[in-house]
Amino acid sequence: MDQTNIYDTSKTFLALGDSYTIGQSVSVVDRFPSQTVLILRGQNITIKDPQIIATTGWTTKNLMDALNTTNLPTNFDVVTLLIGVNNQYQGRSLDEYKTEFTWLVNRAIQYANNRPTHVFVLSIPDYSMTPFAQTADTAKIAKEIAQFNVENKKIALQLGVYYLNITPISREADPELLAGDGLHPSGKQYKRWADLLVPMIIQVIGH
Repeated sequence: MDQTNIYDTSKTFLALGDSYTIGQSVSVVDRFPSQTVLILRGQNITIKDPQIIATTGWTTKNLMDALNTTNLPTNFDVVTLLIGVNNQYQGRSLDEYKTEFTWLVNRAIQYANNRPTHVFVLSIPDYSMTPFAQTADTAKIAKEIAQFNVENKKIALQLGVYYLNITPISREADPELLAGDGLHPSGKQYKRWADLLVPMIIQVIGH
C-alpha cells in the first residue's frame, strides 16, 4: 500500500466556471485560479495547482452536465464558482439561471466537504464595456448582467458561501485589463481578482 500521501497536508483548490475561469486568451499561469495559488504560496500556504472544470461558452446547464459526469473528490479546501455570462449572452431566462445556479452552489458546497465558508462565488464580469460588445446593445447587456449578479449574490449569501464582486474591475476603461481578443480579461485583470480573493481564502484556511 502506498503510504506516501498519508501525511500530505497541501491544500486543494477546485475552480468551476466558463471562459473566465479557464482563462480564454491568456496563458495558464495568468488564469485567476493559477494566480490565486501563486499568491497563496507566497504567503507560505502549501497548496496544490488548481483543478479546473471550465470551458469557454459554458452555461450553468453545461457545467451541471459536466459535473454529473465527472467523479470529483468532496474534500477540497477551496472551491470557486463563476458562471452565468453565457446564460445572459444566449438569452437564457433569469429564472432558469436562479434554479441552476442554486444547484451549482449546493454542489460546490458538497465538493468543499459540506463547508459553505470554503466556497467562493465570483460575480459575472460586465463585458458591455469591451470592444467585442460595441456593435451590440451595450445598455441591455449591462442591465442583464446586473440582474444576474443580483440573483447570484442573493443565492450565495442565502447558502452561506462567500461572494466576491469583481464586476466593477471589468468596467474600468483600461485596455490593459483586456486580453488580445478584445473580450476576455487579461492576466493583469485576473491578478486584480486574485488579490481580492486571497485574503478571503486565507481567512478561511489560515496558514
